[in-house]
Parts: sequence; C-alpha cells; structure tokens
Amino acid sequence: MAQPNFIPVLLGSDVNVYGMARSFHEAYGLHSVAVGKGRLGATSNSRIVTVEVVEPRLEEDEVFCQTLIDFAARYPKEIPLLLVPCGDNYVKLLSRNQDKLRDYYLFTCIEEELLTQLSTKETFYALCEQHGFDFPKTTTVTVNNYVGFELPFDFPVVIKPSNSVAYWNCHFPHKKKVFVAQDREEFDAILAAIYGSTYQDHLIIQEYIPGDDSHMRVMNCYCGKDGKVRLIALGQALLEEHSPEGIGSYAAIIPAEDRALARQMKTFLEEIGYKGFANFDFKLDSRDGKYKLFEMNPRQGRSSYFVTAMGHNLARYLAEDVVFDQPADCTLATGDTLWTIIPKHLIFEYVSDPDLKAKAKELIRKRLICNSLFYKKDRNFHRWLYFHKNQASYYKKYARYFGNKGLRD
Repeated sequence: MAQPNFIPVLLGSDVNVYGMARSFHEAYGLHSVAVGKGRLGATSNSRIVTVEVVEPRLEEDEVFCQTLIDFAARYPKEIPLLLVPCGDNYVKLLSRNQDKLRDYYLFTCIEEELLTQLSTKETFYALCEQHGFDFPKTTTVTVNNYVGFELPFDFPVVIKPSNSVAYWNCHFPHKKKVFVAQDREEFDAILAAIYGSTYQDHLIIQEYIPGDDSHMRVMNCYCGKDGKVRLIALGQALLEEHSPEGIGSYAAIIPAEDRALARQMKTFLEEIGYKGFANFDFKLDSRDGKYKLFEMNPRQGRSSYFVTAMGHNLARYLAEDVVFDQPADCTLATGDTLWTIIPKHLIFEYVSDPDLKAKAKELIRKRLICNSLFYKKDRNFHRWLYFHKNQASYYKKYARYFGNKGLRD
C-alpha cells in the first residue's frame, strides 16, 4: 500500500507529542514534524519526529499565526498538513486563530466560546451538573477573598488552579501542580504562596475523595468534525506521578470498561457539539460507588498513547476523519495492555492492591506492556541514553515525593 500523502504537524515537544508521533508512524509509517516553544528530551534524536521550529514567543497570537503560516510555506500546497495541538496552550491558540490558519492546515477544533466554558473549572462544573455528572464538592477563592476564607466542607481539601495556562507560567517555592491541604494552617499557607506569585486568577477548592491512585479513571474520546463521537476508551490508573510538576499525571494504566459511563459521555459530548480529542479524569468514590468527574482536557493527554497501545490508534481516528473524510461509528475500546511511563518495578513497589499487582504481572508475562518512549523502530544510542536516564530518575522521584502533596519539598 502506498504511504498516505500528508504530513502530521504536532504542536509541542513533550511526551504527548512523541506519543502522537509514534501513533502516526505505527498507523501510516509517517515521519511527523513539530513546532514548539523549546526542545525536550522526549522528541530529541528521533527518527519518527523532528522539532523543526523552536519559537519561544509561540504563545503570542500574532507570533503563533505567522510562525505556522511561514512553516506551511515550506511545503507544496498539494501536500496536506494535519495540525495537531498537544497542549492546553496550543489548543487555546488554535481555537482563537482557527480562521487565520484554515487555508494552510487541516485540523479540527471547537469554537473559542465552548473552549473557554470547558477550560474554566467553574463553568465546566456547571455544565457537568446540567448533564448529570457527579463531581466533588467544590468552591472557589479569589485573590480578593482568600484570606480567612470559610470552607463549606471539611478537610482535607484539594487546591488547584482554575486557569492552568496562567498557573503553568507562575513560580513560587514548593510549587506543585495540585495541592492537598490537611488542615487550616496548611490551607492558608498554600493560598498565600500561590497568590504571592504572578498567578492572580481563581483557585478551585474541592473536597478530597478518599482512595489511592488506583481509584482514578481516565477516559479518552475522539469526536469527528460532524460532532459525532467516534471513540471512547476508559483506563484505570495503577499509579500517578508524585513529583511537584507531575502530580495528577498518570504513570501506569490498564484498560477498564463501563458502558453506562461511556453512554453518558457520548451524550454529553454530542449535545455540546464537541469536536476533536477530549480527555477526562474521574475518581471512583468508595463511599457511594460513583465516579466523580475532576476535569476535562480539550486534547489527548500525555498518557493517551495507552489507547493506541490497546489497539485503537489515535492518529488513525484523527486522520480518517480530517484528512480522508471517512465516516465511522462509535467504538468502545477494549483490549489488554499495561501502559507505563515508569519502570515496571515501581508499579510493584508502590501499588498496594494485590489484585492489581497480579493483573500487571500477568500482562507483563504475556508481553502486553508498553512504555510510550520505548519504540523499537526509533532506537539509537542517544535515545537509549535518554530513556534510561529518564527511567532512572523516577526511582528518586518516588522515593522523595510519594504521597507529598503539601507545601514542602
């Protein structure tokens, strides 16, 4: 079969970008190109993806558009360029500037108004309530009322930013992606530290849902440009990352299935007119047996390669819709795989559930284990060295940070 005649252009340079590049390579044998703010190890020295443009000011709208227009000019007009944002910032930029880029790229994205509604946690939870999703008891604080703020529920509580992009760009000592405050003193200290930085937007305060990492569920979906859901894939976390910048990111996942939840999500996405990739975080609440929806990412997640690993290639769903204009029914993904971004030994050291350990051991025995960064068709000395350094670093991270979600190192 002839190689498809299009070029994947990925926005970013992190492990999410590498996972998508690997998906395109596995599906079509294609080499992807990337445009980003910088170069990261995940996409360096690779045969399947090359970071062609580095522009530190890429998050500025005018620079974003001009950079991509200039990049498109490198290629003949008859070769389609499939643009794939792989981070929240790039999704927002593309949504705001989609009309300026449609003459140069193929892509799918939602309108800015819907994206703002979904990306801002206060409005997102209001939308979830309308569609029957359960979520943790939630309140918000602002820079104007956080001092002495009275919580409507008990400790411990989770603290996270409403504006993830603004929070990503702020700095303060002991910064973490998400905090958990055990008492009032810790709560006050965390809020003072955050608002002492450049971050001045709202903070989301939620009740802490009990349960370890294995209570987390991640759902990945793809909605076609016609607004119809084409793919739903559910995974159960074995472990999350616990480093300050990685808290809440999945480190090891096995497939899961819940048809009722899938039906509910399909209805939700189609009723709001969603298009493109979507990634949802749930936690199974042992107190009432219900899934509590935490958040939605309007893109594929850094762990979403687990869907490709279980036999449902993400790149193929996107390309068949946007490039080849192929119709498709909704697929509820099934399959067996252990996806991991960490050494398998850490799974057995830090996962507490013996049944989940046994499941992981069985998948490994059957050689149904996959690490996004370990790709046999993309091996060379430099990537081998990077991979082993990356894996070794996780031993130190888990030993130092496991269970630490407070304002301390």
